[in-house]
Amino acid sequence: MYQISLFAAFIAGMVALFAPCCITYLFPAYLGNVFKEKSHVIGMTLVYSAGIFVVMLPVVLGAKVLSDLFFSFHDYTYVIGGFIMIIIGFFSFLGVKLPMNFRFHQKQNKNDIASTFTLGIFSGITSACCAPVLLGVMTLSAVSPSILLALGVGMAYVLGMVTPLYIASFFIQKKNLLENPIFKKRVLTISIAGNAYPIFVSNIIACVVFIITGILMIVLTLTGNLSMEMGEVAVTKQINQVALTVTEFVRRIPGLDIVFIFLAGYGMYRLIKAQNKASTDSQPKKESNGNKKESSCRH
Repeated sequence: MYQISLFAAFIAGMVALFAPCCITYLFPAYLGNVFKEKSHVIGMTLVYSAGIFVVMLPVVLGAKVLSDLFFSFHDYTYVIGGFIMIIIGFFSFLGVKLPMNFRFHQKQNKNDIASTFTLGIFSGITSACCAPVLLGVMTLSAVSPSILLALGVGMAYVLGMVTPLYIASFFIQKKNLLENPIFKKRVLTISIAGNAYPIFVSNIIACVVFIITGILMIVLTLTGNLSMEMGEVAVTKQINQVALTVTEFVRRIPGLDIVFIFLAGYGMYRLIKAQNKASTDSQPKKESNGNKKESSCRH
């Protein structure tokens, strides 16, 4: 039996998302990535969250060595992450997707999985300061938590952190918010090494978000204004209290965790289905455009 509610861990994760060490890097990275990709927002959000899961799950599972390592190199992580944001910002401005197969060519029709996953990893590292609090919550269990318990709580916790991003990506893609003509408007065309790079409004927005956030991360970290040791104590206590309060409430409702598991599974199913639908809807457009080109060539 789960002694610590999965639903409580999920709510605690949503609270942790808005902690200073989480939101300062995680949200700007997500926002810039949305404008950089412009399409398949849900799919890229899943890739982004996968990077967060890769880092956070080992920490939540009790990998104290990783937790201590992330804390020790907390400032270095922000500086390196800031430089990576700036680099991705320049690539976003040109519309270049990674990896480039060692050739500086533009790949407008392909998703930038490499940089999206990298941003997710750095978001997970910068957010790891909020993860160890759940270990304290789990020790309140009447029995020693098992690996299965730790894995379930950890997954629910990280899922809570990324759920607001899933919801946002679902509505962005469903409402076609980035299909507005203003975002697809070409501002200018830049030529580099014989290659032409059309610059769209969405490219500029993504570039500005990435570069400004990256510069702020580096400057604030080097000046000591992003040190959060004191602030994180209060945040940790808040997350801990939320988990405990929700757990006490959930214990009065038998089977609520089972319902939560089904709802979480259904939510992921809807996200994947929406992404697949968006992919199939975009396919005929490409084919029809190809047919138009062929017919025009014949004429």
